[in-house]
Amino acid sequence: MLKKQMKHLLTVLAITTAMVSVPTVSNAAGKNASDIEQGKELAFSRSKGNCLACHAIPGGNLPGNIGPALIAMKLRFPEKSDLFDKIWGKPDKSMPYSMMPQFGHNGVLTDAEINKIVDFLYQL
Repeated sequence: MLKKQMKHLLTVLAITTAMVSVPTVSNAAGKNASDIEQGKELAFSRSKGNCLACHAIPGGNLPGNIGPALIAMKLRFPEKSDLFDKIWGKPDKSMPYSMMPQFGHNGVLTDAEINKIVDFLYQL
């Protein structure tokens, strides 16, 4: 009898936990989708990120060819922080004589904007 009650209690607990955690997961996914869309807008913006001036990006029009195509970013940058540092312009992440602007270092983009661009690029 005690085993049956314990099993019932654990089942109720599992269902309740699942119901409570679902909205949290969907809210996080919604925020992330919003960040990704804002990152795309920044990356394609000619007045802000302007990534298309030098890079080909899936879905972008009139891409440049000075820099590498921005595809398979998870393979190239296994850690998001490394991609952030590259865009920000940290000296230890920059290639010597690179033409890539130091967007964060020079104040072109804020850290929050760079994080949104990283979220967008990371899903390519």
